Amino acid sequence: MDIANLIQTVAIYALPVLFAITVHEAAHGYVARHFGDNTAWALGRVTLNPLKHIDPLGTIVMPLVLYLATSGAFLFGYAKPVPVEFGKLRNPKRDMVWVALAGPGANLLQALLWGILLYLLRGADITEPFFIRMCQAGVLVNVVMFVFNLFPLPPLDGGRILVGLLPHKQAVLVSRIEPWGFFVVMALVVAGVISNLWMRPLMALTYTFLETVLMPLAMLVR
Repeated sequence: MDIANLIQTVAIYALPVLFAITVHEAAHGYVARHFGDNTAWALGRVTLNPLKHIDPLGTIVMPLVLYLATSGAFLFGYAKPVPVEFGKLRNPKRDMVWVALAGPGANLLQALLWGILLYLLRGADITEPFFIRMCQAGVLVNVVMFVFNLFPLPPLDGGRILVGLLPHKQAVLVSRIEPWGFFVVMALVVAGVISNLWMRPLMALTYTFLETVLMPLAMLVR
């Protein structure tokens, strides 16, 4: 085990990961409040304070153990989910789609912002590897969170979006998966199904989208 490499990796990824999970969770709570559910707001979860969103096991222990056990080949973690009482939303079925979209949407926006910062650093001839790698990590972390959370199975955001979009009968059937959804998702992750059939293709599309949006800036700073 290379301790120096581990410390460097943690230092590079710490800020992007903290921002990614904090803004993701806060976005859920903010949009829920906008549509009538003040639950997360009342509990102080609509905040950019990462301590409010970090789950010691899911955010710190699990990723570190998996990183060490697999030499960085497999990473997984989670934050404390923001509580949302969908029954309090003004139009629960419709509004849950927007609440669920808010988290991945926040990650896509952050990926774009890290990409902008990366090009600005290069445009200013700042070649310090630590800052360049942090920006690249920021893009990667947020693209991963964006794509993974859109997987259409409850309790992931994509599953809740699917429930909100389906007709009532089909939505009820899909929502019944939620109590076991986490274990199903983990099994699919370990089996490589999500990685091969979902993550890689959609991450490639997301990177293409970001490169297209950032193309004018890239040409400007050359």
